[in-house]
Amino acid sequence: MSIQVKELAFVLHPVTDVPRARKFYEDLLDLKVGMQIEFAPGKWWIEYDIAGQALAITNAMPGKPASALALEVADLTAALQAVEAAAYKIVTPIAVYGQCRMFQVADADGNELTLHSRKLQD
Repeated sequence: MSIQVKELAFVLHPVTDVPRARKFYEDLLDLKVGMQIEFAPGKWWIEYDIAGQALAITNAMPGKPASALALEVADLTAALQAVEAAAYKIVTPIAVYGQCRMFQVADADGNELTLHSRKLQD
């Protein structure tokens, strides 16, 4: 069984200092905020719209210094079943964040990849 990838969902850059990061992305690069969520006091997820794609920054992921890739899939439940059937490691189970559902899987080298769905129905 294969997973139908529809498009790039977002690219994520973990940050440690949100005001400093916002100065870089908003003031220097002139990116416009598409969405922002404060998960807990001082813990932010901010998305910038770039030509129909999203660049996300967050300080809610301590210890995650690398960028992350998220792929939008046609059916998240079917994607999870395909990953499980292929015996790849599920790093983070399906979770709901706002209008999105997602989970993380590790590739053969241990790199984490997010499989994502913007709709809650699947």
